[in-house]
Amino acid sequence: MGVSIHATAIVEKGAFLGNDVNIGPYSFVGKNVVLGERTKIYSHAVLKGHTSLGNDCIVWPFATLGAEPQDLKYQGEESLLVCGDGNSFREYCNVSIGTALGSGKTSIGSRNLFMIHTHIAHDCVVGNSCVFANGVSLGGHVVVGDHVILGGHSAFHQFTNIGSYSISGGGSVVVQDVLPCSVVQGNHAKPFGINKIGLERNSFSQEMIASVRKMYKIIYRSHLTLEESICEIHKNIPPSKPRDLILNFLSSPSARGLVR
Repeated sequence: MGVSIHATAIVEKGAFLGNDVNIGPYSFVGKNVVLGERTKIYSHAVLKGHTSLGNDCIVWPFATLGAEPQDLKYQGEESLLVCGDGNSFREYCNVSIGTALGSGKTSIGSRNLFMIHTHIAHDCVVGNSCVFANGVSLGGHVVVGDHVILGGHSAFHQFTNIGSYSISGGGSVVVQDVLPCSVVQGNHAKPFGINKIGLERNSFSQEMIASVRKMYKIIYRSHLTLEESICEIHKNIPPSKPRDLILNFLSSPSARGLVR
């Protein structure tokens, strides 16, 4: 109901369009695409492959969603791009489907903003409420948590994990995992303290922020190994949301190691 398709758009038979979807001029929607309610596709956008968008998403001109991976190992196998609600994909944003050698799926949560010329490679996982500034590029298999801000023209090595509530400075080259609630900057990126402003904006109490600062000092300034730092946090930091967030992150498998 209420679907609007411009006369110059191509919507292949088999595509599913939710209520009040709007398809703009010269855009392309493939046969395996699913668009949630009130999603808007501007002119010259391309949506292909097994791609699904939730409700209230916006795809701006010349964005491409569901593109084949830029991976020489990809052999045309069927794989997915799955996106939640309220995402905005700005001009020239490119998001690939997954691969058989990965998870078979690229996954994006809800309420994310992908600015101009951002690239999300195959098998990436992006959480909720993130901001990718202009020109951000993720290699394959990168995992990004919730409420993450990635500075303009920063690049992220494949298989890196980017912790929730972290921020990377513009122009950074990130080749290792980024601790939740922290700030990284540079080529190659190094830690520069905690993301105090970001934590305040996300309603972390001053007590919680103080806890994050203590854990950061244990990890980066105590001259302990990572395993020793984890033990020290278990012993000396009271249970809290940020404590669980950081301990779970440090205890998860890592292919690249932690930014140091």
